[in-house]
Amino acid sequence: MALSRTTQSVLLILFSVALLAALSLMGKMLGTDVLGDPLHPMQVSGARFTVALMCLLLVVRFNPVQFNDTPWRLHIKRSIAGWCGVTCLFAAVTVMPLADANAVSFLSVIVAMGLSMIMLRERTGPYRWAAAVIALLGALIITRPGTTAFQPAALIAVAAAVFIGFEMIFIKQLSGREAPMRILLINNTIGTSISIIAVSFVWQTPSPQQWLFMCLIGSLMLGVQYTNILAMQRSDASFIAPFWYATPAFAALYDFLVFAEVLSLSSMIGISLIIAGGVVISWREGLAKKRMETESG
Repeated sequence: MALSRTTQSVLLILFSVALLAALSLMGKMLGTDVLGDPLHPMQVSGARFTVALMCLLLVVRFNPVQFNDTPWRLHIKRSIAGWCGVTCLFAAVTVMPLADANAVSFLSVIVAMGLSMIMLRERTGPYRWAAAVIALLGALIITRPGTTAFQPAALIAVAAAVFIGFEMIFIKQLSGREAPMRILLINNTIGTSISIIAVSFVWQTPSPQQWLFMCLIGSLMLGVQYTNILAMQRSDASFIAPFWYATPAFAALYDFLVFAEVLSLSSMIGISLIIAGGVVISWREGLAKKRMETESG
């Protein structure tokens, strides 16, 4: 019995989310002493961009990409923000629970919502603001500022959220005018160029196991992007978006299996609030998009 397109999209996006959580797990393993001497987060993110670029170059060899009228400044801003976001996230997961780091990084949706008002002149209604407050409350419960349980490392995850929020705005500006393959190729080329310079200051020769995991990080990131595209081809983005918030659940499972890390009650409450806020914002985004399509049609 053939699966419906909706069911296919759900399975694909959950598989994509599972891969994304696995990437953060690999980043934690590389940044700790599990596979050898810990590697610097910039070296880990460098592997993510470099390996992905190598895979993309194999693809474009048979399907050349044209670069006429490329908005280079926008691509550069997107790539710098993306590189900083990925590097901060890899740094955060080495010093705090995977689920916490992933959940706090999802505040990028809140950051993007605020930036869209300033940069894209978009209006934000009371539902989105209420969802933003709920998500921010969840982040405060996880980080617990002003108490002895405060996690300074969480500020790195917050920085990741800010950078990723900027990247989301730049991607939104690019998506209507650029082909996906050109976006991926340029992004990973710029990301690799930044990494070569940054890693030259922190390079440490990886162990054989670390080389393997570094290669896996880059190739699996392309797998995340590809399965996400396949899912969106089978269903609306507004339907798929909430499933991304399953990432902390997969991350918590992996963290428990590999590092025996058990989530605290406060972390579970905080993560739940961030997920709830993000889902509401995604839902309102979907409604707004459908309303605009109806009005333009």
